[in-house]
Amino acid sequence: MKAATLRTFIAVHTWVGLIAGFGLFIAFYAGAVTLFHEELHAWETPLPQVAAPPQEPQALIDAVLRAHPQAKDDFFVRLPSAFAPQMALEFDARHFRLDDHGRLEEFQERSQLSEFIYRLHYTAGLPRSWGIYVLGVVCVLYGMALVSGVIIYAPTFFKDLFALRIGKNIKRMWQDAHNVIGILSLPFHLMYAWSSAVLALGLMLLAPFQYLVFDGKLLQLVGADISAAAPVKAAGVAAPLTPASQLIAEVRRAVPGIEVATIAYRHAGDANAQALVYGVVQQKAVADMGAVVLNASSGKVTRVMMPENFSPGTRFLRSLQGLHFGSFGEIAVRWMYFILGIGGAFLFYSGNLLWIEARRKRQKLAQPRSGKLMAQATLGVCLGCVAGVSAVFLANKLGPPGQLPLWEARSYYAVFFGCVLWAFARPPARAANELLTLCAALTLAVPLAHWWNTGLNPLLALLRGDFIVAGVAVIALLFAAAFWKMAGAVLHRGRHGDPHSVWSLRGAPASS
Repeated sequence: MKAATLRTFIAVHTWVGLIAGFGLFIAFYAGAVTLFHEELHAWETPLPQVAAPPQEPQALIDAVLRAHPQAKDDFFVRLPSAFAPQMALEFDARHFRLDDHGRLEEFQERSQLSEFIYRLHYTAGLPRSWGIYVLGVVCVLYGMALVSGVIIYAPTFFKDLFALRIGKNIKRMWQDAHNVIGILSLPFHLMYAWSSAVLALGLMLLAPFQYLVFDGKLLQLVGADISAAAPVKAAGVAAPLTPASQLIAEVRRAVPGIEVATIAYRHAGDANAQALVYGVVQQKAVADMGAVVLNASSGKVTRVMMPENFSPGTRFLRSLQGLHFGSFGEIAVRWMYFILGIGGAFLFYSGNLLWIEARRKRQKLAQPRSGKLMAQATLGVCLGCVAGVSAVFLANKLGPPGQLPLWEARSYYAVFFGCVLWAFARPPARAANELLTLCAALTLAVPLAHWWNTGLNPLLALLRGDFIVAGVAVIALLFAAAFWKMAGAVLHRGRHGDPHSVWSLRGAPASS
């Protein structure tokens, strides 16, 4: 490859990585946590000590429709599961359930910890209405950075694959760590760049074809691949609903072994009422979610969408979703995804540190101001995200019981923006040590806060077989120890490392 071409690819890799890196760090760190979405839901809202008496879904549906007739057009029922044993009905962002005496009550979700961190994963903390599209564009840039990185380092692939040279040459050490993580996890990152862009920007990418090629009919052609059923029109003829238990029985006859999770209703009480039943089918396939569509009045099955009879388009989309969320395997797959996700966050963090090291002027006291600013921005955004996520866990256990969702969101943004301001107010070496110490303290406090709130310590939880509480505590302790160790390493480098680095504590001035 010509030297000029190589320099072009290096420039593309560097600047695209810098532009996308901040958002990708947040997406990967939060995404690694949300791989255990259901377990987090059980942690944030402890399961009741006494199992609730079994309830019929139809009783809840009838009670809601009597009290709120407007719900008939569009609502869904969430059936009990191992991590959410309370059956609930939702419509128009409102939640209903039956109490132990069979009376209807409206309730608010006690906590939204898992939902907030999941939203952080696909918006990076930006407003949901447009944050997902920003992350979609970021993922396109992410793909460009991956391709250019492979082209740059392919010639030395085997030579440096397992090289991790730890020593006085800090730039080479960070380069080795960055390269080995990037190359070994390359298939994972290629999948994420592709799937994230498709899932976030898919409909936007279809828009030119919808209006310029297919005369506004493209969505009608691909609708059967995207959704289980097209919305039906009400017939205007009243008809009673088939009991939900009977619908579920029809579904299980059509798909033996399905684990029904939700039932979505449209136009309940009409002759054309529709029920979409979603559930998990335990198959050795990447896509394991199936759907059965029924006429909710007659109980007749109108469509069965199972992995074995997916159309090519549906198989592509559902498999892409399964790969993205790691839902196609057992717990070992999710732990592998978790490790790769944390490694991905480190990849973007180390990329910024490499840029700072590359800009360093050797043997010169005055360093470029851009290096200091990038160091401060990297510390503020990346460590602010880490500390903010830990703060959300603490707010879940220490916040006012009736206002947890509000306090969870406030705690993240307060800590995140506080860390960003602190990073720019302090020298990089001081800020790195202080923010990493904060990350360690907040993360260590997570199992302690759970113990204080519930009276259940991690060891007792383990003895009782509560592996969720024990697992969160173990991961929190490991991460707290890692952050503490990193804080000490930063402080040591600041005191004894290169005095001409932006990470030095010796007060080197910065040039413009």
